[in-house]
Amino acid sequence: LAHLRLSVCISSRELFSPSQKYQLLVYHADSLFHDKEYRNAVSKYTMALQQKKALSKTSKVRPSTGNAASTPQSQCLPSEIEVKYKMAECYTMLKQDKDAIAILDGIPSRQRTPKINMMLANLYKKAGQERSSVTSYKEVLRQCPLALDAILGLLSLSVKGAEVASMTINVIQSIPNLDWLSVWIKAYAFVHTGDNTRAINTICSLEKKSLLRDNVDLLGSLADLYFRAGDNKNSILKFEQAQMLDPYLIKGMDVYGYLLAREGRLEDVENLGCRLFNISDQHAEPWVVSGCHSFYSKRYSRALYLGAKAIQLNRAALRNMGRVQEAIIHFREAIRLAPCRLDCYEGLIECYLASNSIREAMVMANNVYKTLGANAQTLTLLATVCLEDPVTQEKAKTLLDKALTQRPDYIKAVVKKAELLSREQKYEDGIALLRNALANQSDCVLHRILGDFLVAVNEYQEAMDQYSIALSLDPNDQKSLEGMQKMEKEESPTDATQEEDVDDMEGSGEEGDLEGSDSEAAQWADQEQWFGMQ
Repeated sequence: LAHLRLSVCISSRELFSPSQKYQLLVYHADSLFHDKEYRNAVSKYTMALQQKKALSKTSKVRPSTGNAASTPQSQCLPSEIEVKYKMAECYTMLKQDKDAIAILDGIPSRQRTPKINMMLANLYKKAGQERSSVTSYKEVLRQCPLALDAILGLLSLSVKGAEVASMTINVIQSIPNLDWLSVWIKAYAFVHTGDNTRAINTICSLEKKSLLRDNVDLLGSLADLYFRAGDNKNSILKFEQAQMLDPYLIKGMDVYGYLLAREGRLEDVENLGCRLFNISDQHAEPWVVSGCHSFYSKRYSRALYLGAKAIQLNRAALRNMGRVQEAIIHFREAIRLAPCRLDCYEGLIECYLASNSIREAMVMANNVYKTLGANAQTLTLLATVCLEDPVTQEKAKTLLDKALTQRPDYIKAVVKKAELLSREQKYEDGIALLRNALANQSDCVLHRILGDFLVAVNEYQEAMDQYSIALSLDPNDQKSLEGMQKMEKEESPTDATQEEDVDDMEGSGEEGDLEGSDSEAAQWADQEQWFGMQ
């Protein structure tokens, strides 16, 4: 309709006043924006601003002559600042952040509304202009002291929690039942400094308070923190609790699906993906969950397609498809976006090791160790790189011992320590380590490795049991299946008895029978080879 009216306006200029034409251009641009025709919308917004500029010049030269209708009409016109904000939104949708910043920077500081400052802060942050971003976030808090997104933005830029809290203290003291906010700020200050343990303890204390009990956002944050800390069991429990409270919850469900997939619960992952698609297909989470299902089903091409909206899954699929250099690019971008996510660093280091770039892997592992602190995860990650170089084997052993002292049940540390013991052929020590780790948890990889160690000490029956348990936890675990098949090819007790009988025959000198036995053994060998080929 606006397009038709504008055509009429061009043909007969006297039918519409300049202000009405400005209004029509803005209406037209708004409709294009909502139809996601962002470039066209920018064009129309630009035309609208030009019309507004001409309108302002006309009003200065020829002021209003008492026309009663003109005053309310001019008051109802969209503001120039609002039009520029919408133009910036278009540019962000087009991923033209520099143009968006230029448009918003053109608005005088005193005329910037909180939402303009908020958009500027986010754009500055994305562009790496941290000082400007901090200034804009602080301006938002000055105008809106309870703007939680601005608080999180400042904390993510390493502004101290005490300084952020001081900007909200007056509001906290003036409004009843708001004392929890200072604890909330403290909790998320720990989150953004990577202190997962203190963050978990602080949020747990918040969650136990009657006012915030069963808060879905807090439960989601707890689940994410447990995931970062490597405590997958508690992470899954918190995600499940949040999901029960809010069946339409989408935020964080991508991580939940990833954890379920890692545990081999692929049917649950598939059901979760279908449920999320029924809620909304306009969010990344359902695509990521479906991508996880494909990824752990070893359908990497499909996982790459489904994970197009999620960098973490995208780079993992690329790595497993052998496209390591592409994966490295995505991992680096993931680290830039989420510098406290350890799994991003793990993926990048795995890529470096896969491409034999041990020096780069060591530099990155040391940086993570210094940045995120000496916890079980960072110690294990550094040890993983040390294991690749024979010179640093002893250092790897020391690091793994420290990690297991902190967290005896940390599966990755147990796996790497078992790998080291296997190299040293200390199978009894490895068996003790794995039994201890499996005392309070059940994990496919640990059961499989225990099976391998038991085979090495000739405990075949128990090894078979461990492989069976591993396959019951993950029927798709190829290494456990290979272990069982290898054992089935091993010599059975009946075969051993037959060999003893042959030895006795050799001692008695019964050569005729011995030759017959050789012929029969050859036939069995041929049959065994044939069955093996099948």
